[in-house]
Amino acid sequence: MSGNRVDKRIERGQQSRRAVLGRAMDIASVEGLDSLSVRRLAAELEFSKSGVFAQFGSKEELQLATVRAAVEVFVGEVVKPALRAPSGVRRVRALCESWLRYARKPVFSGGCFFISAAAEFDARPGRVRDAVASARRDWQRLYARTIEEARDLGEIAAETDVRQLAFELDALGRSGSQDALLYSDPASYRMASGAMLARLRSVATDPALLD
Repeated sequence: MSGNRVDKRIERGQQSRRAVLGRAMDIASVEGLDSLSVRRLAAELEFSKSGVFAQFGSKEELQLATVRAAVEVFVGEVVKPALRAPSGVRRVRALCESWLRYARKPVFSGGCFFISAAAEFDARPGRVRDAVASARRDWQRLYARTIEEARDLGEIAAETDVRQLAFELDALGRSGSQDALLYSDPASYRMASGAMLARLRSVATDPALLD
């Protein structure tokens, strides 16, 4: 019986942590990670302040946990669906479209969590900036690896600069998402998608694969 009580306490603790981080990610996507506080999250979720503080310990730890949670969401919403596409240029396009769907839903009220976090911390050295930068690098490296794989399969021209193409596709997606939010104009997502597809067609050895 005592074991069951411990298990239930652990389960409740995990549920409350997920709730706190879910709300924290949404707030941060709109107002920034600096807007997070144990007091605010506890009040909004009707949790005890001491209970929330015990899970994170400090504002910085709360911010870092929020970044890690956002990475998990990103992997589930963007990476895993895209990796179901066949290897090659079609998987590169799947990464493009999967990212745009994530931003367009939007998963968070402020659109892409990492666009907001990068803008907030890009000139502020420290652990939070490092965590955000690490997440962004992982995404760019995945783009580059997927493009390189497509090139090795002969579906992207051999002379293609992998890192350059990954940079361009990522930049087009982010620019479209930012404009869509700033101007309240969902057409920006469509234009970004079209630009990304055109860029991929320009390097594809068989553009019909992208039809």
